[in-house]
Parts: sequence; C-alpha cells; structure tokens
Amino acid sequence: MATESSRSGALAAWSIRHPVGVTMIALAVVVLGGFSFARLAIDLHPHLIYPEIRVRILNPGVPATVLEDQFTRQLEEQLAITEDAINVQSRTSEGAVSVDLSFAYGKDIDLALRDASTRLDRAKRFLPDTPDPPIIYKRDPSQIPVLEFIVSSPLRDPVELRSWVDDVFAKWFVTLPGVAAAEVGGGLIREIQILPDQQRLAGVGLTMQDIVLALQRGNRDDPAGRLKMTRQEISGRISGRLTAWNLS
Repeated sequence: MATESSRSGALAAWSIRHPVGVTMIALAVVVLGGFSFARLAIDLHPHLIYPEIRVRILNPGVPATVLEDQFTRQLEEQLAITEDAINVQSRTSEGAVSVDLSFAYGKDIDLALRDASTRLDRAKRFLPDTPDPPIIYKRDPSQIPVLEFIVSSPLRDPVELRSWVDDVFAKWFVTLPGVAAAEVGGGLIREIQILPDQQRLAGVGLTMQDIVLALQRGNRDDPAGRLKMTRQEISGRISGRLTAWNLS
C-alpha cells in the first residue's frame, strides 16, 4: 500500500522539488501552443460542392401555368435522362422556372454539368424565345455573394442611377484580385411600353400578334452587303435596333 501511494505521488513530489523545471515546461507548452495556433490552417468557408445542378429560366410577366406548359415539362423530359441523375425537382412561379438535378455523392459534378448542358442545348429547340437565355450552373457555396452594396443618390433619377451602377460602379470590383463576378440587381431599367388601342386595331384588321411581329422585324440590324472600290472595301448594314438615343 505504501509503495503504491509513493508511486502515485511521485510526479507531484517531483514537481514540488523542482518548481523551476515545472515552470519552464509549462511556459514551453504555452509558447509552443501559441506558435502552433497562429499558424493553424482554418478555412472559415470550406470549398464544398453539392452534387446538384440547377437550370433557371427567367421570363418576367408570364403566368406560372404558361411557363409550366411551355418550359418546365420540356426541361424535365430532357434533363431527366442526364447520366447518373437520381432526382429531378422543378419549381415554377410567375416569371421564373427552376429545375434541379441531384446526383449521388462522389459523382464528378463537372462531368455531370457538361452532360446536363448538352441536354439543355437539345431542349432549347423546343423552348420559346425568352429575353434572357437559360442559365445552368452547379451549386457551389463559393458563388454566394460575400458583400452587398445598396446604392442611392439624391442627384440621379432611378433609371440613370441603375445605368451608372451597371456601366461604372460594378466595373470597379470586377478587376479586384479574388473577385469572380459583380452582379447588379434592383433599381429601374428604362423600358418603352406600347399600349395599342384594341378598337382601332380591329378597325384596320390587325391583332396584337401583328404588333409584336412588326416590332421584332423592325428592332434588328441587317447586313447590307459590301461596296467594293478600287482601294478599299466597305461593308454596310441597315441599323434598325431601338436604342436609348433614338427613343428619347
């Protein structure tokens, strides 16, 4: 019993007899811990890529029922045959369609993205035209914005302010090291509204579709051929696109 007690108290007894040594060992542990902690690699935002691919289509003002008929069903049919896809989920709301493809963990998401992009290109043949083309991307937390600015000005009207933010302010951040993209949202974008008189249209035998086709045919630039001269060749075009200059 005495032997066991002496053995169990040997460390404490040695520490009491050598206070300087114990103090130096403790200080060494603290210094080593502080040195290691300062150089400890900590990733506050680890690089994670979920095995999911998302396709989004924006068509403002179009009801959800129309989008589901014209876009959602076509996308689901074409994207469902993507190799190794285990689940397809879609959401349709007014002006927006979102289709998510899920894959098993361990799947090469870059390879899946290329395959899904090929399926989307095939689906575009059956989809109506939209103001913005369909967007396909993989879910990556690193794409989440890390900084947002709210811009206001008492000297600029909302339309002019949005144009300035698009053309000037956002460009300041794109060239910064580590910045992948700068996106602008909100504000007011100038638009021209055409409000036809239904009775006058009916009186001249026209429909709303005739107005739409006339605007589409008129709002375009067409090549006008080449003018060959002795020392030079000039290419010409018919400029018919609507711009802020000729609409003001």
